[in-house]
Amino acid sequence: MLPLEKLEQLTRRYSELDELMCRPDVLGDRNQLSKLTKERSDLEALVAAYGRYRDVHKKLKEDEEALADPELRELVEAEIPELQASLSNLEREIQVLLLPADPNDKKNVILEIRGGEGGEEAALFASDLFRMYGRYAETKGWGLEVMSLSESATGGYKECIALVSGKDVYSQLRFEGGVHRVQRVPATETQGRIHTSTATVAVLPEADDVDVQIDDKDLEISIAASGGPGGQGVNTTNSAVQIQHKPTGIIVKCQDERSQLKNKAKALKVLKSRLLDMEREKQDAAVSAERRGMVGTGERSQKIRTYNYPQNRVSDHRIKLTLNKLERIVEGDLEELVTALRTHRQAALLNQVNGGGAMSSMFAAGDDEDL
Repeated sequence: MLPLEKLEQLTRRYSELDELMCRPDVLGDRNQLSKLTKERSDLEALVAAYGRYRDVHKKLKEDEEALADPELRELVEAEIPELQASLSNLEREIQVLLLPADPNDKKNVILEIRGGEGGEEAALFASDLFRMYGRYAETKGWGLEVMSLSESATGGYKECIALVSGKDVYSQLRFEGGVHRVQRVPATETQGRIHTSTATVAVLPEADDVDVQIDDKDLEISIAASGGPGGQGVNTTNSAVQIQHKPTGIIVKCQDERSQLKNKAKALKVLKSRLLDMEREKQDAAVSAERRGMVGTGERSQKIRTYNYPQNRVSDHRIKLTLNKLERIVEGDLEELVTALRTHRQAALLNQVNGGGAMSSMFAAGDDEDL
């Protein structure tokens, strides 16, 4: 059942916001106007869905009353099932929109990709993953800025850290964090044998200054010459910046820019996001095992996804989803995967809100799928 009284209240508030935003005193106050605009934007989808729900509900009631009219009976009998289905879909949409929003959902993301097990092939796979996310970012109209890059001898990525910026980036990419596994014949394999390699992906919401406060005395900053594979035209001046956060031991290095100040700014941005993520993990660890499995450590379960090149197959082990379109996925066609993961989470949240009782970890890694 929908909380109709609450929905009516939110609809009235939405109308009130429209009136407030037209007042001269509000238009002259940028801070207040920005606050009200955000509140209105947050309510817009919910109010629109509830408006459609009311329209369909009214039409359904009219059709049910029209069943008593012999001349209209046949017409409305054909229409009622469609209206009932539409009403059911709208109820679910509204229930999802009523779920508490994650405060990080609208944030940009610090994306960290590292080669794992498999040596040079793992580094090449890490670079393939970065390219995949870059292509996906293009389709979404997001920006992608490399913060730090460490290449391997064969052109793969030992480590790549990038800022992905745009609309609702974290909400779209949050479930990409974990160990990704590839099964394929490496370019260096002379006997055609299939190898299994891994790369790790971390998705961290970009930290705002108000999210994380860092005391300068807790930082140890060192400057070194930038370096990289030969022939890459890497800047060799003393511009690489390494920052160690002494209380946690976290170390961040950035050498992508030729300016010390720019590298320091980027390194601080990454450090703040890592500290914010660490704090989030502490909070997740303090809540029930049920919720922790849903939105906490389960998002970084081991081997969350396998990319099987010989079978043109991508399998997400957390939700038991297999798609036979690997070539399209590695070119950035991630929408089906992203949507399935978000839908699965919403279903689990709805189950919890509606008193579904104990539930297993929604994103527990599944059994390994090998050739």
